[in-house]
Amino acid sequence: MPEYLRLNPGGLVPALIDSVPGVGEHTISVALSYASFIVRMDNAKQFAAFGGLNPALRESGTIRAKPTLSKTGHVALRRAPSLSGMVTLNRAVWGRRFKTPLQVNHKAPKLIIGAMVRKLAHAIFGVLKFGKLFDPALHGC
Repeated sequence: MPEYLRLNPGGLVPALIDSVPGVGEHTISVALSYASFIVRMDNAKQFAAFGGLNPALRESGTIRAKPTLSKTGHVALRRAPSLSGMVTLNRAVWGRRFKTPLQVNHKAPKLIIGAMVRKLAHAIFGVLKFGKLFDPALHGC
């Protein structure tokens, strides 16, 4: 476990997660409850899959349905950041920059929210794994 998680779980770690724009107290508490799992993972894709935020393809022979969220991970990790995803899309600068190209391509609103929730999971993983404050430049914004 990284030193900053072991020494000060009450002060520094919530401040790290709170540096991600749009993340509230409930999402912080859920992310902290899974912080020990984050340390064991190698990349953010694993964390997103752990929360069931990865796309699942639905295919059978020649029939292909639209991809959806897999829903195979922890329900709390999927539910907690959903409202934070909506807030980030509408209130945070980096969320609006993320949403604009998806809207231009006529993506469905729920798909955009799901993509933002996955992006938030990646951001939370990054700040917890590396112990650095959120930097929107690292997330393509």
